[in-house]
Amino acid sequence: MGHLSGTGDFTGSSGNDAQVRHVRSTAVVSREIAGETLAVPIRKGVGDLDSVYTFNELGARLWLMLEQGRTSEELADWVRTNYQVSAEQAFADVARFVAELREERLVRSA
Repeated sequence: MGHLSGTGDFTGSSGNDAQVRHVRSTAVVSREIAGETLAVPIRKGVGDLDSVYTFNELGARLWLMLEQGRTSEELADWVRTNYQVSAEQAFADVARFVAELREERLVRSA
């Protein structure tokens, strides 16, 4: 089972990355079960139960926001406002989270 925390130390994002709109992949289903958000990729028409991902509180909120599509800048602004962290830390955390989601093909560019 994968675990995507929504936090990290990634600092290598360029300004252009901040404006790319990210949206959840249509090949993923997610549910909140017992207070935990789970995401399951759909492969060949079936849920891939070997690849179930969970999110912490921050990751779950960002995942919910990605349903409508958001830029990294929009997500980072929300994190900065709601978690009282610096803009740099918020963007680094969001960039890391989005990079992990992209690597696992849970999000795509809109």
